[in-house]
Amino acid sequence: PSSSSGAGSTPLSSRSAVSDGLPETPVAEEVISISQPLPGGSDEEFEAWVARALRAAPGSSPGESTSDELPEKFKGYSFTGTLRPGRVSPKMAPPEGCSSIPDYGTHPKGVARSEFMRSRTKTIPILQGEDLATMREACRLGREVLDLAARFLKPGVTGDEIDRVVYFACQERRLYPSPLNYFGFPKSVCVSANEVICHGIPDSRVIQDGDIVNLDISICHNGFHSDLNETFFVGQCDQESAHLVTTAYNSLKAATAIIRPGTMYRQLGALIEAEASKAGCSVVTAFCGHGIGRLFHGPPDVPHFKKNKAVGVMKPGHVFTVEPMVNLGKAKERLWPDEWTAVTKDGRRSAQFEHTFLVTEDGFEILTSRPG
Repeated sequence: PSSSSGAGSTPLSSRSAVSDGLPETPVAEEVISISQPLPGGSDEEFEAWVARALRAAPGSSPGESTSDELPEKFKGYSFTGTLRPGRVSPKMAPPEGCSSIPDYGTHPKGVARSEFMRSRTKTIPILQGEDLATMREACRLGREVLDLAARFLKPGVTGDEIDRVVYFACQERRLYPSPLNYFGFPKSVCVSANEVICHGIPDSRVIQDGDIVNLDISICHNGFHSDLNETFFVGQCDQESAHLVTTAYNSLKAATAIIRPGTMYRQLGALIEAEASKAGCSVVTAFCGHGIGRLFHGPPDVPHFKKNKAVGVMKPGHVFTVEPMVNLGKAKERLWPDEWTAVTKDGRRSAQFEHTFLVTEDGFEILTSRPG
């Protein structure tokens, strides 16, 4: 779990529990070592960089849309929780200078034609040599972008501003932000607060003290995608939220106990669900982890619940994500009228952590871990 209390501040409750090689659950007294450089440089350097990022692309103003002024498609909709959507600014074009743009990046409807091929094959790619080196770099760069976005996250900023920061960070690194235009998704990052399970569209809603916010970063570098996410405490959060976020982290960690050659992908779900159930939480079954590399989403599927029917056995060179979504209440989800934002059906909070893993000869490597 990570605490976000403002640019330049030292996060409490660990530098990011899931990002440091999956350590033991951190205690509140743990802080970033002063010798560990903050992403983006000094406070002054980071603030200047953020100002450039926000100037580089127009966006929505904070509070442009409120609960009394809902976007047209939401009028008459019965919300399950307290969160309300804001205004979504226009979709941006692919960043200039990208090392590569996926096929869906310029498709009028964002169709990923290459991914349709996955339904015709169950073959899981084995990455090695130059391809694996490129994948490692994609994961390192994805981590950089997430750490910059996380440093910017604080009460008073908007999802739209986070999106602009992510877009600018990708442009500087010649990356394509993988969510952008993926089957029409309008933004460069998923920002999922409170009862949002996943795929939250960044908008003009102001992030509040006490929110929990998941930032899901995916980027494409030289034709290879990486994917990672973390849930952050914004300001002071209640104990129930702290319990949920810690449980989501521990559920991801539980799965790593058996990531090694010979493990069947369907086995991970039982460990994840057992960890969540032990803490009185539930695991969402509608979404799963996935293979990643030349495809944003490819084989294998990696479900997070027991008694699933996933196909495949782990081999050295396999690269995939594990990303359990854990709810305080029931596991059921509901889709907002924007056709992307998945929320809990009972309106209670949800949390998630994700890493990209490489199967090695004797275990695994976390490709998206934070350096140091």
